[in-house]
Parts: sequence; structure tokens; C-alpha cells
Amino acid sequence: MFLHLLAERNLTDQFVADSAGTGGWHVGNPADRRMQAAANRRGIQLPSRARQISVDDLVDFDLILTMDDANLSAVRSLSDEMGGRATAELKTMLSFARNFTETEVPDPYYGGEAGFEHVLDLLEDSCSALLDEFTAGE
Repeated sequence: MFLHLLAERNLTDQFVADSAGTGGWHVGNPADRRMQAAANRRGIQLPSRARQISVDDLVDFDLILTMDDANLSAVRSLSDEMGGRATAELKTMLSFARNFTETEVPDPYYGGEAGFEHVLDLLEDSCSALLDEFTAGE
């Protein structure tokens, strides 16, 4: 979603964005076919393959966003293991949401198509607000 919004706003060359999970069980796999279908209906392509977050990410990126509190806790633990070398700011994705009250992005895996649509709605809202914050004053 973030990459899609960057392209829509002609900001692709101004940001480096990537996605990673806290667990390694999906490494190398594309996005769930139901998520791909929901994204495609919105004109969004999901070309990336799953990878696991690494300690390098905590130095290479300025901001790391998690989908839920459990993932935030896992990333904080990884950051704590690095001592003072981790420089990335850690937040939940929905800390940027403007139009939703949820604090965690739900896992739509065991639900129906509506769950994937809702996740995209949450991400679009949060990513749009995040980009607005990043580009304010430009």
C-alpha cells in the first residue's frame, strides 16, 4: 500500500520502503492470493516476497512499523538485543490512522474476503496519513 501511494504521489524516488515479518515461516512466498486479489481490485500490485526482519533493518531504516502489539514487542526485543546500535524508531502502523479506532491490523488469514478489504482500508488510511506527515511543509 505504501509503495502504491508513493507512486500515486510521484514520491517513489524519495523513500526506501520494504516489508518484513517477525517470523520466518513465509520467507520467499508471495502475498496471500486473497490479499493479492483484493489489492488488484484496487489497482495495487503486490510484487514482493516475504522476508524476515533482520538486525540490519533496525539500522538501515529510520522507521519500522508493525501491524500489531505482538510484532511490536518482538521487534523491540530484537532492538534491545542490539543495545544502542539500533537507531530505527518503532511504532505500530495504526498509530497513524485517522479514520479508524483500531490499534492493531487484524490478521485476515482465517476470515473471508471482507477481512482483506478491511486490512487494505486500514493500511490505506495509515499510509496516507504517514505520507502526509512526511511531506508536510514541502
